Amino acid sequence: MSLALVLIDLQNDFLSPNGAYARGDCVNPQAQALPAHVLPLAQAVRAAGGMVVASQFTLWPNTKGEPMISPHLKQMRPFLRAGDFAPGSWGQACVDSLQPVLDLTVQKVAYSAFFKTQLDWVLRRAGVQQVWVGGIVTNGGVASTVRDAHMRDYHTTVLADGCAAFGDAVHQAALADMGTVARVCTVQEAMQQLQPR
Repeated sequence: MSLALVLIDLQNDFLSPNGAYARGDCVNPQAQALPAHVLPLAQAVRAAGGMVVASQFTLWPNTKGEPMISPHLKQMRPFLRAGDFAPGSWGQACVDSLQPVLDLTVQKVAYSAFFKTQLDWVLRRAGVQQVWVGGIVTNGGVASTVRDAHMRDYHTTVLADGCAAFGDAVHQAALADMGTVARVCTVQEAMQQLQPR
């Protein structure tokens, strides 16, 4: 099957009670529920011969060990500090429950999982034509990845209940916007599509 499920930024520093975002009192219960919700779909995708990819938002350290954070992110998330989302760290890693189903991880420095990563190269060599996208946040990493997948001529689907934002109104507006370039469906509808016919 020429399908990849791309999960955006379901990482410890975003989602764990011991992660950077929890330390900064920036907890998102809808996001925290996503790994358990998308795990059965990830397992089904692999069972059907597809691949499961995770992006890892990464804050690379400078020569003094301080994270290189874009100014807009530093303004929004002033609690971020050295060690958060660092390459190879526990915080940068995807949550434990998803580790067994991942075929590939890509480290990213901006919203889209395609921006300056090897994702497109790997997907094309794997023969992938369909890209299903879930993760966080709907109006950020998910939306940017969906639009980049569309621009690269993948048949793109966004999982409406497989992603989350800070607020339902923002989530719904982002889904409506992505509906102009991608199919929007639920995790259950995606699961049904994988059933033998």
